[in-house]
Amino acid sequence: MDMKRDEIAAPGSPTPSPAAPHLLERLFKLSEHGTTVRTEVLAGLTTFLTMAYIVFINPNILADAGMPKGSVFVATCLVAALGSMVMALYANYPIALAPGMGLNAYFTYVVVLGMGYTWQAALGAVFISGCLFLLVTLTGLRSVIVDGIPRSMRIAITVGIGLFLAIIALRNAGVVAASPATFITIGDLHKPSTVLAVIGFLMVATLSVRKVKGALLASILTITTLSFLFADNTFQGIVSLPPSIEPTLFSLDIKGALTGGILNVVLVFFLVELFDATGTLMGVASRAGLLTEGKMDRLNKALMADSSSIFAGALLGTSSTTAYLESASGVEEGGRTGLTAATVAVLFLACLFFSPLAGSVPAYATAPALFYVACLMLHELVDLDWDDLTEVIPACVTALLMPFTYSIANGVSFGFITYAVLKLLTGRARDVKPVVWVIAAVFLFKFVESGGAH
Repeated sequence: MDMKRDEIAAPGSPTPSPAAPHLLERLFKLSEHGTTVRTEVLAGLTTFLTMAYIVFINPNILADAGMPKGSVFVATCLVAALGSMVMALYANYPIALAPGMGLNAYFTYVVVLGMGYTWQAALGAVFISGCLFLLVTLTGLRSVIVDGIPRSMRIAITVGIGLFLAIIALRNAGVVAASPATFITIGDLHKPSTVLAVIGFLMVATLSVRKVKGALLASILTITTLSFLFADNTFQGIVSLPPSIEPTLFSLDIKGALTGGILNVVLVFFLVELFDATGTLMGVASRAGLLTEGKMDRLNKALMADSSSIFAGALLGTSSTTAYLESASGVEEGGRTGLTAATVAVLFLACLFFSPLAGSVPAYATAPALFYVACLMLHELVDLDWDDLTEVIPACVTALLMPFTYSIANGVSFGFITYAVLKLLTGRARDVKPVVWVIAAVFLFKFVESGGAH
């Protein structure tokens, strides 16, 4: 996702503590970046609090695909810790990684429930997309592809995923329901779970406006607590030894992914990972003042760390892992090195012992956080060039068809096809980069061959 790239100064330009451990100084070059151990650790805690909601939301979403909730919880914590630690030690960037929002919903509600693939085959598709992601990063093709995709389409994918998350959140909250006459209608607002979900959304929005750290996490925990009192939820405890990861560990079905005709699934995983991760990495790095001459090699290492975490997550048993935009909150607190990300990694490992609490969190408790994230993603629309209809129309097609066809893949497919055809018919074919023609052709072939049916 694109971010404002206004640079911020290191708060107060802190003087590095002479007591800073030699090992941490040597690993993260704290003095060189004008920071201290205390500043970095506090920045890591801030980042963690703003993204810890994923340990509750991700297991809930992937459980709908039939995956064991306890195993997904462990996989989520482990890959977040692993990815963030690799980012810390290899790239020395203050950016944390975890399973991405949007892609987990696509994994469950489109690939598994919509298209009928097993969750093992879907994990295989994630693994293949991760290998492709790593390949294009190693060969330098990543920048070529990113530069070749129109900015309007990158914006549209972000906005469309936001709309897709919104309809899932509203359904989980009970605010909307199916209707034979109008397809969708308002739900039963007398249900305690729906009332709690509405309260949760107002809470997370209010806390966020007041700039309270960990607003999403606070909302999830509060509504979960209230659910025991008003919605007949069952308390399962708070702390215990982690569940077994064995049910999902190495359970991916690569052969099934390769033989199942899900090329378009792999392509969507790949494209969304590409834009989301690259945009987030560059945006957060820019805010930290790390995109300067002589420091770009660290960005390349960060791209490598991000790429490798995707197939690591597939091996452990979770959907695509990506860099988190919430890392910007840690940067705002002064985080400038990998020690920030390392702190996040340690905290995610500590989360492993809170699996009973995660298992007690109902879907309507995470729905408010999901809907809030969706609202923020719609902000990207303001960056479209509304005076150029050949850019705006394909972008709107992309964004609108994602929720209305309940498929990120369909939105991306129709968007790229519309973009290529509209440019061709308006005499602006030269504006289209080769990579767009290739992607549009692949999706067009898919629709001709399948008729669009899942």
